[in-house]
Amino acid sequence: MKILNFSDMPKGGFAGLRERQLVIDPKINYGREHSTATKGIGNFVYMADANFLPKGETGMHPHHEVDVISVMIDGRINHAGSLKHGQQLNVGLVQVQRAGAEGFSHNEINPDDKENNMIQLWVLPETPGERADYKVYQPKDGERLRVYGGDRKQNETFSSDTQIDIARPFAGETLIHKGKVMAYLVKGRAVINGKAVQSRTLIEDDGLVIQTETDCKIIFIYTV
Repeated sequence: MKILNFSDMPKGGFAGLRERQLVIDPKINYGREHSTATKGIGNFVYMADANFLPKGETGMHPHHEVDVISVMIDGRINHAGSLKHGQQLNVGLVQVQRAGAEGFSHNEINPDDKENNMIQLWVLPETPGERADYKVYQPKDGERLRVYGGDRKQNETFSSDTQIDIARPFAGETLIHKGKVMAYLVKGRAVINGKAVQSRTLIEDDGLVIQTETDCKIIFIYTV
């Protein structure tokens, strides 16, 4: 079992946010392995755990041929850009932007006088040349919701063999995932494959048994 802790990653960031990058895949790092971050899985290539400064923002910037998943953990952001300009993301919401060949530009803004927390993940599209598109999801307490990936025949999520689920189990629950998976324990405490794990910990293994000690928020990334 591979474990990475947020506190062990180097501090970084830009503009109005401070972040620590846990996943930087060679696919987006010119074929090189990163010195501290781990590789992704499938087409999942990047993950950063970021805190926006009070009134902080990313600044307007573009993306092409990448799907950008933003998970609001604490606080809120105001979304500006070429897709769904003016959307507000409150705590718990998940924003998914598909750039495709068309591309999009965006600026994520913290409107409040206190820090917030957002996890951002990037997945490379399996089919280049898609149109830009946008979706938003509201996971609920006690459920595990897929927010990315799935068969091309469905339209609830953007299709991909790389899938991302958001789980919000209550204390005392057991979650089982069979097969290779990466899981980021965003909030809470749990015992994962027999090891006590605290919040802001990334786990990678060939199958996971998660026994929650508190209410938790967990991001699962895996392939089918």
